[in-house]
Amino acid sequence: MWLKVLIALVFVAMLVSLVAGANFLLRDDQASRRLLVSLKWRISLGCLLIALLIYGFWFGDLG
Repeated sequence: MWLKVLIALVFVAMLVSLVAGANFLLRDDQASRRLLVSLKWRISLGCLLIALLIYGFWFGDLG
């Protein structure tokens, strides 16, 4: 059960990072690095999400 909740939280965090990145893209000037930081967070969260899904399927917690 905790794995499904953790996967949902990571997915929501990815969506928040995506919205923040779109906001930074539209509102910041070109010298701002916040868009890059948002992208790094999104990539890291995506890797964590894939790792959690692999773990869940490997050990039978997800199906």
